[in-house]
Amino acid sequence: MKQYPTKSLTIKILLLLTLILGSCVTKQEKEQTISISGAFALYPLVVKWSEAYKETHPEIRFNISGGGAGKGMADALSEAVDIGMVSREIAQEELDKGAWFIGLTIDAVLPTISAQNPSIKKLQNLGVSQQKFKEIFVEQSITNWSQIFGDYNQDKINVYTRSDACGAAGTWAKYLGARQEDLIGIGIFGDPALAEVVAKDPFSLGFNNTIFIYNLETGKKHPGIEVIPIDINNNGKIDAEENFYDSFEQVLEAIAMGNYPSPPARELYFVTRGKPNKQAVVDFMNWTLTEGQKMVKEVGYVPLQQEKIDCYLEKLK
Repeated sequence: MKQYPTKSLTIKILLLLTLILGSCVTKQEKEQTISISGAFALYPLVVKWSEAYKETHPEIRFNISGGGAGKGMADALSEAVDIGMVSREIAQEELDKGAWFIGLTIDAVLPTISAQNPSIKKLQNLGVSQQKFKEIFVEQSITNWSQIFGDYNQDKINVYTRSDACGAAGTWAKYLGARQEDLIGIGIFGDPALAEVVAKDPFSLGFNNTIFIYNLETGKKHPGIEVIPIDINNNGKIDAEENFYDSFEQVLEAIAMGNYPSPPARELYFVTRGKPNKQAVVDFMNWTLTEGQKMVKEVGYVPLQQEKIDCYLEKLK
């Protein structure tokens, strides 16, 4: 007599086949999905890169989120994501934990104030030195605007910093000979929110990545926000070679020419835990250093020198 599988056995077989086929699809999707998190400074460029990359690689999926350089580094080291975006130097401690990186482009952190500041013209003409910025952000020995250059403006300086572990704050702090945790001020999460708060407060002083200060389409500063020029040579005024903040193009040119201090100008990085072996990640990284470099300037960043690009490409091999 011919035996037929029971109903329960049939169901078990179907469930097993579903699990097997589902795991195969999930594995394939995982291999073709690139997850990225981290620095707000790098986020706009990486989003543009992902959109362009998918035009020639439609099978690749991207999951991209901000959260700050600290999150990008932590996520990369814990392998919560494939790639972390980091906008500061990689610490030796992080290298010891397995951090592997390639540089992608150059950006800068600029000191920002509100366009409503009563002393705006004087600030733009005379600038502020590195030492005075340190006395405001770290030592707190300068607390009102009149202390900067004897101005009539006796109002308190409302200092803003970042509440999240991020490359912008780490880079700005390093320029002042300090660490992010040494910066004094009201903590704001994220670059966009910090720019918004600074623009709305007439007595604010903060710092932002260039991409959140300037409108990429017009090249002009976003309404309400201004930049305090850095008195680089400490002569008490802004000379012609220090006056390059009117447009985004001028700022990018100054960074590329080395006329803006480093820090706060710095490289931006992709970080992974150990050298990546996921083929989709390796291919995308190679693309960012080759075809992707053609987009860097138009998205509002400074391209790397070809010599550096070649070094990073060699590192990927």
